[in-house]
Amino acid sequence: MAAFPIDKTDEEWRRTLTPQQYAVLRRHATEAPGSCALLAEHRPGTFRCAGCGQRLFQAERKFESGTGWPSFFSPLEGAIGTTTDRSFGMARTEVHCSQCGGHLGHVFPDGPPPTGLRYCINGVALTFEPDGELDPRK
Repeated sequence: MAAFPIDKTDEEWRRTLTPQQYAVLRRHATEAPGSCALLAEHRPGTFRCAGCGQRLFQAERKFESGTGWPSFFSPLEGAIGTTTDRSFGMARTEVHCSQCGGHLGHVFPDGPPPTGLRYCINGVALTFEPDGELDPRK
């Protein structure tokens, strides 16, 4: 596994994340579609990694994809990394936080302009910081 700037033991992750966050961010699970409140989040602000607090997506890059997961057409520069996910008998592009390696979701080539990409992200892997408010971890 690749090394990331934020490196915690499995036990440290278990202590700092909820069971659902741990399953998604550290074990590559997927939350049920439509199950996260952040799906309906439309205020100006920043979506951050629930594992480490890194800024990942600006709210103005979010769009309604109809998939049941928060979708974005572009991440913040340098915020994510990608790997090839060959699970379920197919090849998909997995996206993860570039700071802690937490699994966020996948990116698909069926998004809107200007990128044509759809970053389909597990809402439980995110926190939201409305403009004008500071993330308490920062």
